[in-house]
Amino acid sequence: MTYQSAIPYFYGTGRRKSSVSRVRLIPGSGAITINKREIDDYFGLDTLKLVVRQPFGITNTIGKFDVICTVVGGGVSGQAGAIRHGIARALLQASDEYRPILKKAGFLTRDPRMKERKKYGLKAARRASQFSKR
Repeated sequence: MTYQSAIPYFYGTGRRKSSVSRVRLIPGSGAITINKREIDDYFGLDTLKLVVRQPFGITNTIGKFDVICTVVGGGVSGQAGAIRHGIARALLQASDEYRPILKKAGFLTRDPRMKERKKYGLKAARRASQFSKR
């Protein structure tokens, strides 16, 4: 599936944990391509595929846009959240009518939760060495 650069598209950047996605929405049939692979090949779990498609379901735009996405960093769950965030932002460029719907669902808000840093004197962020009386 090759697209010329002359075709107009809507762009959105999504972030979640340490994942960053760059999403392009092209008017089309609803095909979702992630890192040059189909969504079914990329994500094994159906829940992750559902997460990616949530912005389309809530705005009644299922099958109206093709998604071409590159995503780097993090794990599969973080990547799915980053793609959802990117799709929601790109839909805003398509039409401002979607803003209240996406805002109410919380898809436009960048999830601020990150991994807590390791502290000195501990084995991990909060994990201390085992306590012993003697």
